[in-house]
Parts: sequence; C-alpha cells; structure tokens
Amino acid sequence: MLVPPHMIEEQSKIIYQINKYYVERVQTRMSIIDKTIREICQIVQDILREVEVQEPRFISSLSECNGRYEGIDVISPNEFEIVLYLNQMGVFNFVDDGTLPGCAVLKLSDGRKRSMSLWVEFITASGYLSARKIRSRFQTLVAQACDKCEYRDLVKMVADTSDVKLRVRERYIVQITPAFKCSGIWPRSASHWPIMNCPWPHPNLVAEVKMEGFDLLSKESVIFQGKNANMEGDSWILSFHEAENRLLQGAYRKRCLSILKTLRDRHLDLPGNPITAYHLKTLLLYECEKHPREMEWDENCLGDRINGIFLQLISCLQCRRCPHYFLPSLDLFKGKSPTSLENASKHVWRLSRELLTSTRALEKL
Repeated sequence: MLVPPHMIEEQSKIIYQINKYYVERVQTRMSIIDKTIREICQIVQDILREVEVQEPRFISSLSECNGRYEGIDVISPNEFEIVLYLNQMGVFNFVDDGTLPGCAVLKLSDGRKRSMSLWVEFITASGYLSARKIRSRFQTLVAQACDKCEYRDLVKMVADTSDVKLRVRERYIVQITPAFKCSGIWPRSASHWPIMNCPWPHPNLVAEVKMEGFDLLSKESVIFQGKNANMEGDSWILSFHEAENRLLQGAYRKRCLSILKTLRDRHLDLPGNPITAYHLKTLLLYECEKHPREMEWDENCLGDRINGIFLQLISCLQCRRCPHYFLPSLDLFKGKSPTSLENASKHVWRLSRELLTSTRALEKL
C-alpha cells in the first residue's frame, strides 16, 4: 500500500520524539531508580542476614544477578517491595474457592500432622496457615534486626501497619513481604485466561506463563475491607508479577511500559494515588489483546499504543472500575475515592489531548 509522503514524515517525527523522550527522560528515571535499588538493597540484605541468624526459616531470596537485583518490585521511584520467598509449602493444599476475589488459603493436607510442617505454630485450629501470624512474627524479627544492624541510623520501621515496612534515609519506603511461590499450578479463579478466540498470547507463551505459576503474598490489602478478621488473617493474596513480566517480553511492550511509568511519575502522581504503575501495566496487557500481532508493537506503532492505553485509562476512571488482568472480578480501584478518580480522569484527558494533537508534545512532558 502506498503511503502519502506527508504521513511518512509525520510518523518519522513521532518516532524521533518518542526515542528522544526515552533517552532523555525514561533512561534517566531508570538510572536513578537503579542507583536507589543498589543503595536500599545493601541495607535490606544486612537486616535480612540478621533475621536469618535469629530465625533460619526466613531466608533472604533477594539476589544480585549481572549487576541487577532480583526479587524487588518498583512501586514508584520512592517505594519498593521485596518479596521474601518461604520454604516448604508442600504439606498444604492451595484452596482457591472464590470466597474472597484475589485471595486464597493454604490448608493442611488431609492426613498430614501439624508437626510435619515447618510452620507448625502458625497453623490455626481449623488447619489453615495464617498469613497474618507469619507476618507478625517476621515483623518482630525485622524490628529487632533494625536495632542491631550497622545501618540502624538510616532505617526505621513504619508504624501503624501490620506489613513489614521500612523507611530508609527518610526518603524511601521498602516493604518486605513474606510469600510462597506456586510453580506448575494455576489458580481456578484465573482459569478463564486466556480468553477464547484471542490470538494473543501464543499457546506456547500461555503454557510458559502457567508453568511459571504465581505467588501467594502475606500483606494488608483493601480486598479485606469489610471482611471478618479470621478470613483476613488466614488469607494470602494472589500475585502474578512474574507471569505479567513474561507476557510483556518481545517487541516494544516493555519500552511502552517504561514510557507510561515515566509519564505517570511526572504528570499523574496525584493526591490519593488513584493511578499507579500497576494500573498502567494492567491496561497494557489488555492493549496486547486488542492488538495481538507483533507488528502492532514495533517502533512505528508505539505512539498509537500509548494513546490507546491512556484512552482506556480515562474510560476506567470514569466508570470507577479497573479489572485485574487475570482476575477480572477484582477491581484495582477498590478503596480509591470517587473524587480522586474523577480528578485523575481530567488529568489523563489533558495529557492525552496533548499527545494526540501535537507531534512535539513529549518535548514539554
């Protein structure tokens, strides 16, 4: 198909602006975050070593590989989550009955004695492994380790939460979350995925993702609002962090996410935190379904994909609902105030209008 010369010229300008933005803004953001990660991981590793001395069941799974740390998730440039994988889930059955969307419980397998579990004192009378009891014990150990470690003047525990949160250098918040890795199984609540007759992702990639599995996290969540205390204490939160990252490999998907995160940090970091990097990652996955071909994620299409995701975001903010990619019954806007969502939709619309009407918009963003 012949494309008019003025359209080719316009497309070239957009590609140039996106590449310039990536080098000047996105890579700068990534460089600052990498430096921060190295700084906080050095401190956290020292604390976790002390925790392991006191309680060998809590073994640090934070590791450095080729100059990068594995096991840390960037929530924002000043907020991070480190997942601490626990051992020996084997004597428990994974129960995902949909009672609480986004959550599951671990129940002692039939015929198994409590004494066979590494986590015997955290098993409830009903045979459930209590996420809250494990977290409470871990919080006590981390508090003691903070007092003993060589960085004790730089790190403090965050009060008023049952989560294990550290404030580092009065600038960064680091949450350390106990978790179990569930490889080779897939939760019933996500059994509808992938949707029928959608060419993306390829069946081979689906098989890889399902084999990768998911994590069960012990942490506070708005999911538990209005639920009884026992249900909250026993429940573990489903996380598909690794599965999501695997789906975003290939073409310019990860670059697209990096640009979205940078735009979010610079222009959509709003009161009440209505828009997070995870909302953008979720909408990017939905955009992959809408545009399943690899050629739709090359350099030439990046501008269209970014605009499409922001238009999706406006729609979600106005409907006050953002469904989780793997668990659509779970609303990622739960707990956000209607006022903050309404305000956010206006900000996203202003940003989208800039991007849609000017090829040089990124110069000012």
